[in-house]
Amino acid sequence: YFAYQHNTVFVRYRLTKGAAPVRLKLKPAVHFRGHDDHVGTPRGAPVALTAVDDRYELSCGDTFPVLKLSLDGGTNVGFTVRGERVPDVVYRVEESRGYEFRGVLSAPGFFRLDLAPGQEATLVCSTEPWEQVRAVSPAEALSAELARRRQLVEQAAPGARTGFAAELVLAADQFIFTPVARVAGDAPGHGEGPRSIIAGYHWFTDWGRDTMISLEGLTLTTGRHAEARHILLTFAQHIKDGLIPNLFPERNREGLYHTADATLWFFHALNRYLRTTEDRGTLRRLLPQLRDIVGHHVRGTRFGIGVDPVDGLLSQGAEGYQLTWMDAKVGDWVVTPRRGKAVEINALWYNALRLLEQWLHEEGEKTVADVVARHAARCRESFNRRFWYEPGEHLYDVIDGPDGGADPALRPNQVFAIALDHPVLDRERWRPVLNAVREQLLTPVGLRSLAPGHPDYKPQYFGDLRARDAAYHQGTVWGWLVGPFTDAWLKVHPDDRAAPHEFLAGFRRHLGEACVGSISEVFDAEPPHTPRGCVAQAWSVAEVLRRLAQTDD
Repeated sequence: YFAYQHNTVFVRYRLTKGAAPVRLKLKPAVHFRGHDDHVGTPRGAPVALTAVDDRYELSCGDTFPVLKLSLDGGTNVGFTVRGERVPDVVYRVEESRGYEFRGVLSAPGFFRLDLAPGQEATLVCSTEPWEQVRAVSPAEALSAELARRRQLVEQAAPGARTGFAAELVLAADQFIFTPVARVAGDAPGHGEGPRSIIAGYHWFTDWGRDTMISLEGLTLTTGRHAEARHILLTFAQHIKDGLIPNLFPERNREGLYHTADATLWFFHALNRYLRTTEDRGTLRRLLPQLRDIVGHHVRGTRFGIGVDPVDGLLSQGAEGYQLTWMDAKVGDWVVTPRRGKAVEINALWYNALRLLEQWLHEEGEKTVADVVARHAARCRESFNRRFWYEPGEHLYDVIDGPDGGADPALRPNQVFAIALDHPVLDRERWRPVLNAVREQLLTPVGLRSLAPGHPDYKPQYFGDLRARDAAYHQGTVWGWLVGPFTDAWLKVHPDDRAAPHEFLAGFRRHLGEACVGSISEVFDAEPPHTPRGCVAQAWSVAEVLRRLAQTDD
């Protein structure tokens, strides 16, 4: 177990039964490297061992923090210095993913201790100063963490306090963090400072799109309203040219802005926050920026993102960039470029316009609200006239691509035309769209990203980077999409209370498959729908938790 907001882990051993004491030998084997470095990264400086009384430190030059080790409990405790090189350690997952998979570990020696029946001992590993490491005993740290977890569950929405949902409340906690190199959401000295959401473990940082999609499930469903506000204000501090950042590269204070939808999801996240908290002060603080965002989109901003004056639809695209959530890229190959007018981008644009119109009216800015309303009405009329694909009775995925054509591929992106708070699609077309998605895309763990039978359909997300990215949005199942699909389903079938439980049931079984207690990023498109990608993904947890809590209300 870990100490909350501290870089300290406790590994507890307990002899549950036995006729006599047993002796344990614990050998820490380490490799100092960045988490993005490959496992075969050559060791720089040699690993140095320092010992003072019962405190042990491992260091490797000035680049990395010092690893502190100590033992609490047991008898006949000691440490034997015996430098050892552990060669040819095989990392099977790295091998399956096409990366370098052999590494070398350094073991400076081993701890020894005796445990009697019923006795326990704890190995403490930390990069914190010794005074912090020793300030709380392992038993006290465990007690504090259990109490904190009970509080997390107790403060969550009523529908999230028991069973499967309560487990996801605890999973949600792991994604919310304080970025140390980021502008705070409040002025210095006020509030709790910046907050953000890690998109997934092990490999991702915080992304604007993932953060805004995840905000409701991870913070509002869990009763963490103040943190939701800080997340919104933190990203608002970084708006440029009408866009919130797509991501913040690690160790970088500046964001990257190559996304067409993250900013539109910001409107959605803010609306869900306001609906939960009725925090008009935050709305008034952000309203000038929201007006500016819409103005930039109407005039046109970075990466070809802008409203087409001919039909009022939002277009996007720049050579070599992937601006929608289907953003796989290998070298110079953009797997699903989707340049042009993408279906979910325009659903989000219409939703953002209607939300801004509503907020402006509420704040007495009727003239500006009327202008925004005209943009929304034009977008809706053009959307329903141009996106309907009659042969398949569903929506085009993209229209007005670089070649002027339209893509009739059946993808899940069209569910947002129904699921959002202000659906852009005419009501009479909801049912056929939803039927097509259910019949060809729905699985027990989310929606396929492309319908079977399409020439680009890939049934498995497996292999090296190129093979995986080729399948990433070409059939691979995404768990987070179960949220908007269920929202859309309940709009079409408001009295069907059984179906949402059916749509979510597969995730309960999945909870013990990859990262115990969390939900994976993606799954294979065909049974048994093997979990793949990040073992714990923010928007997967967020959307399943959100829907569970609302379904069980």
